[in-house]
Amino acid sequence: MAETSAPSSPIAGLILAGGQGRRMGGDKALRLLGGTPLVGHAIARATPQVGPLAISANGSAPFADFGLPILADSVPGFVGPLAGILAGMDWAAEQGLTSIASFPCDAPLFPRDLVARLAEARRREGAVLACARSGGRRHPVFALWPTEMRAALRVALTDDGIRRVADWCARYPVAMVDFPTAPFDPFFNVNTPSDLAEAETLLAAHRSA
Repeated sequence: MAETSAPSSPIAGLILAGGQGRRMGGDKALRLLGGTPLVGHAIARATPQVGPLAISANGSAPFADFGLPILADSVPGFVGPLAGILAGMDWAAEQGLTSIASFPCDAPLFPRDLVARLAEARRREGAVLACARSGGRRHPVFALWPTEMRAALRVALTDDGIRRVADWCARYPVAMVDFPTAPFDPFFNVNTPSDLAEAETLLAAHRSA
């Protein structure tokens, strides 16, 4: 994979771990993969790519040992990842940062140059957002967001009933960044026990990818 330089200014990072994980029987973020919780894999991949890093969750106890800020949704009712992204935007703005990158906790092999490539594409195209894509499929939760969007996102969640990340992104110019799917799709995500077993195989074969 070609090297891409880190963004010139710090970008906050947000691990999305607030899902209820029904298909995994709950606590998906803490399921072990290669002896490490899924959220631990996300933290390890995200940390070198961003400045301050936080976890979006709706309860701090399961994640306290990771030593990161735990952000609860400010919009009640488990309305989905956009609520977590909003909480992340508010937190990043408090740190004086103008952008935040989001990473779902259930994709343990996402690219190590993800944030640098998103930042470069957004700059090059003059877009508001940048989002990952692989195999022709968009991954809108792997994205780079300006924190100045947070007021508009709050209105979209509370007044407009927007819930899907893709529906929110459709309102804005988005720079798409393509990643190869060979030898594996780096955005493979774990939703079921069988996915977790497949992830074990991928991790064993591509741990250094």
